[in-house]
Amino acid sequence: MTDASEAQTTSATSVDRNAAEPLSIEGLSVPVILRYFEAMNAGDYATVASSFAAEGVMNPPFESSIVGHEAIAAYLDKEARGMLLQPRQGVAQPLDVDTLEVTVTGKVQTPVFGVNVNWIFVLNSQNEIILARIKLIASPQELLSLRR
Repeated sequence: MTDASEAQTTSATSVDRNAAEPLSIEGLSVPVILRYFEAMNAGDYATVASSFAAEGVMNPPFESSIVGHEAIAAYLDKEARGMLLQPRQGVAQPLDVDTLEVTVTGKVQTPVFGVNVNWIFVLNSQNEIILARIKLIASPQELLSLRR
């Protein structure tokens, strides 16, 4: 087996999403959102950040808003390592002529815990993420135990 074929075999069997195993979310086919989850699971935070508009905002749990490509990539590089996002279902609906709201439900698995999550995205007319709000779905006691 050549190095190239070994690399393909290794990546095809890894936990990360890849081209051989495209991500699908029940009820949803919005390419930028699928790329977001694929890139997150691949640890490609620069690609995740580039899915956002230049002044796009990420609102993660327990944190202040993160604004802009560089800040989002840096935040994810620090905080998201080892996370596996498992989106299950999604729905997209127009907010107005120029924006689309996409809601995805699923789970995030970290090396330490798993938690149910809602991701709420707002896309502009260029299909860029202008807002991503990540909401943990857990009891107050469960949320307190997750906070650092």
